[in-house]
Amino acid sequence: MKLSELRQQGYQALIEALGVVGAIKFLQQLEVGYGDYTKERHQWLDKLNFEDLESFLEQKKIES
Repeated sequence: MKLSELRQQGYQALIEALGVVGAIKFLQQLEVGYGDYTKERHQWLDKLNFEDLESFLEQKKIES
């Protein structure tokens, strides 16, 4: 099976299972992504502390 045929059958299966709108919403959720998650994660963890989290949550509570 050619890749184009596989793609077409995949789209058709999504549409049959989810409907056109559901299939589109599902496809919009897919991302290729970018960057180096492992490297960036270590940078986030090194900077993350309880006070920052507490402040962030308090700000979100005020905005709601």
